[in-house]
Amino acid sequence: MRIEITGTRRAVSTLEDYRGAVTEIAMHARHTVCIYTPDFEPALYDHDCFLEPVKRFLLTQRLARVRVLVCHPPRAGHRFMQMARRLSSCIHLRKVLGDHRDNTCAYILADDRAIAYRAQASRWAGVVEVGEQDLVRRHVDHFENVWSASLGQPELQANAGEQMDFSRYGL
Repeated sequence: MRIEITGTRRAVSTLEDYRGAVTEIAMHARHTVCIYTPDFEPALYDHDCFLEPVKRFLLTQRLARVRVLVCHPPRAGHRFMQMARRLSSCIHLRKVLGDHRDNTCAYILADDRAIAYRAQASRWAGVVEVGEQDLVRRHVDHFENVWSASLGQPELQANAGEQMDFSRYGL
């Protein structure tokens, strides 16, 4: 499913739809991508359809950054974590602490203009909102609050697991 950036809200209900939404949002980021995830969701963030636009974003946009809040970090083998280790100056990872860990939602934000959101991270049903800055801004504020209450986790990047051949990504 291809999502047009037109200022509309769309419902998604399957993994494929949500994966497409995540990819499309990453492709349209100009400055910042923020991800709030329970466990780095390999079905979404460990695929070339996501990794490639994120890599392109980080390498072509001056001052681009990706910030990730994760409740339950995986132990090893996730390619996004390996990319974070390679691009540690522009991908920042934090572990969610305290009461914030009880939040069951998951989302990805592009700047303050687009979001793919699931109220229940255990389900693929969600909404994609582009252009409704007030709604997106509320989630940016949520992300910022949780980010400030979380701790940087250098071991998430330092112990990202097995080495990956990044030559096909130009890294």
